[in-house]
Amino acid sequence: MFEQLTNSPYLLAATLLLTLGFLLTISGSLALIRAQISTFLVQAALASIFLLAGVLSGAIALGVQGYQAFTREEIAANISVSPIAPQRFTVTLRYPDGQIRNFVIAGDELYIDAHILKWQPIANFFGLHTAYELERIGGRYREIEQERSSERTIHSLNQDKPINLFNLRQRHTLLALFFDAKYGSATFIPITQTAELQLKVSTTGLLIRELNDTAKPK
Repeated sequence: MFEQLTNSPYLLAATLLLTLGFLLTISGSLALIRAQISTFLVQAALASIFLLAGVLSGAIALGVQGYQAFTREEIAANISVSPIAPQRFTVTLRYPDGQIRNFVIAGDELYIDAHILKWQPIANFFGLHTAYELERIGGRYREIEQERSSERTIHSLNQDKPINLFNLRQRHTLLALFFDAKYGSATFIPITQTAELQLKVSTTGLLIRELNDTAKPK
């Protein structure tokens, strides 16, 4: 996450904008001391614009950490599953960046969901595109009664971040001018045998595809 943040163009933009804002603030303060009121007003206005833009860029840089941009169908993770008992199986997630996570899941089916951020055209102009963040992984039972009464396993897949854009959008309608975070996407697949699967994401949502014939999606 730290490497992704340090390489973010939005963090660089925030640094430059905030630096310019502070320099203009200092320059404006000196103009005020010299009683150069018109110069002070101009520089104060510019400083405010740069500082606000810098804060916004910094918020975007922090808020999109953990999200992956996409414009077509792409691989979100490779998955290995293996039953270890009736209605219980192990899951190994291998992310494209090399990260590996292991889980023990109860249920008949593997379930995964994600948050989706859809940026508006005004944000696309600045290089922001539809992005996703895997949210949860868990088990799903075929029978409703079992879903209500049997053991439930659910694990978080997202990253902790100082600014959560998905939650901010849900609380502040003004942000609808920039992006939509009203929905997520989910997919599931029955697990009956050891299998190699692939989790993919597209502009229409998540889907799981098998890499062999040992598991058949529903």
